[in-house]
Amino acid sequence: MKKHEIYLNCVMYFNAAHRLHNPAFSKQENLRIYGPCNNEYGHGHNYKIEVIVKGSVDPDTGMVINLVELKDIVHKLIIKECDHKHLNFDVPWLKGINPTAENLAIVFWQRLEKKIKGVKLYKLRLLETDTNIVEYMGE
Repeated sequence: MKKHEIYLNCVMYFNAAHRLHNPAFSKQENLRIYGPCNNEYGHGHNYKIEVIVKGSVDPDTGMVINLVELKDIVHKLIIKECDHKHLNFDVPWLKGINPTAENLAIVFWQRLEKKIKGVKLYKLRLLETDTNIVEYMGE
């Protein structure tokens, strides 16, 4: 049987707060750059994360990867750690990172890439809102 490359998309959700802020900038500069997203107490989003993997269909299982296993990895490494948290304060591995959608996508990729086996992590999409979406495909 011919090998077929398949892209499998795992979609999950989490809710979190964050504050966009660079401590190297003045209060005025932070406000100018980040606007209301620089609110001292933060603000929240209903995030949607899409983890897309690429691989060949296993002729025995008919799957690229066991979706339950992939969802477990995403849940353990991202969702469980970030859901209903303030990303600036409650997630140790985000300490010192300005939690823009762009930075989150990179850090999420780095965490997932180490744990996903047997397929290639192809793309990570992070939707902060319906109109603020980032895509990252690694280096």
